[in-house]
Amino acid sequence: MSPLELFLLAVGLSMDAFAVSVCKGLAVERVKPRNMLACGAYFGAFQALMPLLGYLLGARFSSMIEHVDHWVAFILLGLIGFNMIREALGDGDEGDALDGSFGMKTMLLLAVATSIDALAVGVTFAFLRVRILPAVSFIGAVTFVLSALGVRLGGVFGAKWKRRAELAGGAILMLIGLKILIEHLFF
Repeated sequence: MSPLELFLLAVGLSMDAFAVSVCKGLAVERVKPRNMLACGAYFGAFQALMPLLGYLLGARFSSMIEHVDHWVAFILLGLIGFNMIREALGDGDEGDALDGSFGMKTMLLLAVATSIDALAVGVTFAFLRVRILPAVSFIGAVTFVLSALGVRLGGVFGAKWKRRAELAGGAILMLIGLKILIEHLFF
């Protein structure tokens, strides 16, 4: 996986966290640096941890399904991307995301919820033999920065960015899945 592909994947994966961070920024009266750091730390850590867990699971089973790994990557990334787009075009019910709390319970639940898709991406990393530690570190760092910025942007610009972020993230993940499939089938 090239550095550009990894960057695009990291951005795509972080769009859920970014969107929730924007909502968190909307929910507080005044955005403080500690709010930005809290979102960045929780979301960045979980976006790094989940693909690592997925990789460890995928590495155990990769030899069994190596001949169809490109299809697995295509299907997983396609489903994740489709789901992000579907959610972006849905009713927009934010639930806990609009809660102004940055407490541990709230943030852990949101961090897990926004990083489930990264678990599936980690499985595809095992099939693609990606160097996992640099990849998850990079994904975590990108998510940290985008989540911290999301809180700030939420405080400044409002909810109009949420849907666009989720649409872009979903489209990026679907395109990466398609690229992996095309490379394996034709090159």
